[in-house]
Amino acid sequence: MPTKPRVRRQARLSRSLGIALTPKAAKYLERRPYGPGEHGRARKKQDSDYAVRLREKQRLRAQYGIREAQMTRVFEEARRTKGLTGENLVELLEMRLDALVLRAGFARTIAQARQLVVHRHVMVDGARVDRPSYRVAEGQLIHVHPRSEKLPPLQVAAAGAHRDVLPDVPGYLDVQLDKLQARLVRRPQRAEIPVTCEEQLVVEFYAR
Repeated sequence: MPTKPRVRRQARLSRSLGIALTPKAAKYLERRPYGPGEHGRARKKQDSDYAVRLREKQRLRAQYGIREAQMTRVFEEARRTKGLTGENLVELLEMRLDALVLRAGFARTIAQARQLVVHRHVMVDGARVDRPSYRVAEGQLIHVHPRSEKLPPLQVAAAGAHRDVLPDVPGYLDVQLDKLQARLVRRPQRAEIPVTCEEQLVVEFYAR
């Protein structure tokens, strides 16, 4: 279970970025969307163009829970890939194993999804994978290791307990939640990926 300081940190980050990064942060923002203190409701000065682009990049990073170096590497790959760089960036991030574990409903937050992968509870096509950044290919099957299926958090997930706080399962995933299985049937398309981001601003940030 997340500690109270961690929950508060996530709430503060969510407020500063303008998006709810976890279900608990969403409740915090619903109760108090403004910052703490006597100046919390004061109108803030208009951000510079740089600040707007930086915040958008930070929003995308936070939703996938990745470090700057990881983000930069994926951006460079997206830039070299045919098509729109911003859309490529989000689509490549979405094909990370931890992101798909979250979308499938095996976890409640991206941090929990990453923990499941790191602790070797998740398999891809029958082989254990402990790298959250692992790029899942079209057609590959993501599933929980048989010895891990009985763990209480995964039993809770298999019963569908996280579906009330997660977006609908996107069309690029075929999920059998009761079996803790999900197949990436095709490459995700930006329009159907449930992240909040103006990706063109992220492109402009890195192109500066």
